[in-house]
Amino acid sequence: MAERQIVVIDAGHGGADPGATYNGRQEKDDNLKLALAVGRVLADRGVDVRYTRTDDTYNTPLEKAMMGNDAEADFFVSIHRNAMPVPGTGSGAEVLVFEDKGIQSMLAKNMMEALAETGFADLGVIERPGLVVLRRTKVPSVLVEAGFIDNEADNYLFDQNFEAIAKSIADSIMKTIEEQEETYTEYYQVQTGAYRVRSLAEAQLNELKAQSFPAFIVQEDGLYKVRVGAFRNIDNAVRMEQALRRYGYNTFMVKRPAVY
Repeated sequence: MAERQIVVIDAGHGGADPGATYNGRQEKDDNLKLALAVGRVLADRGVDVRYTRTDDTYNTPLEKAMMGNDAEADFFVSIHRNAMPVPGTGSGAEVLVFEDKGIQSMLAKNMMEALAETGFADLGVIERPGLVVLRRTKVPSVLVEAGFIDNEADNYLFDQNFEAIAKSIADSIMKTIEEQEETYTEYYQVQTGAYRVRSLAEAQLNELKAQSFPAFIVQEDGLYKVRVGAFRNIDNAVRMEQALRRYGYNTFMVKRPAVY
């Protein structure tokens, strides 16, 4: 991964605004539960995760959009559940965008494909330019409708396949980050070790992750090499190298071409 990515996750509704309701089930609760689960997966993979809410509070859609802008996020993901005027007449997942082009389109398509693999009917990527939370964000933004809260089958899928759904959303974000990075011509990595035995490389990897470094292993020239980051800006790579050395690691810089 390149410079540590910032992803703002918005759990739709909250507080006095329950969102859609069905048989006592409130959308705001499902949204928060899923938002936090997606955030945990992303944080475990080295992403800097921010939330518009972590409890039952309310912010306006405009305030949420401003949170994404103020964080200078790489992505803004708003999580919701759908509903129909007549309960039970809608089923499936969809991803909404302000405009179906650019990076947000890439993210939306990846997300819709991943959600469909969890069992949801694929309702596609839909442009919704009237939504404030999408219109007023200045960063790539999507709004996920994770099934219909007024559909028993969708609720069963949401509950029984919850971890897979959370992982699918996180996976689609990571996939988009990787696809985005591949468009750059070169980047810099900081190497902290090279081992013939994988278990030794994994031991250092775990140590680095415990210290919150975005570390990974590459297999190259018959060795397992432990590296940190993939920076397009060499100044950021130098700062990372200095931080690693303060922790006592022996480092050197590796310049890599982008993979197309």
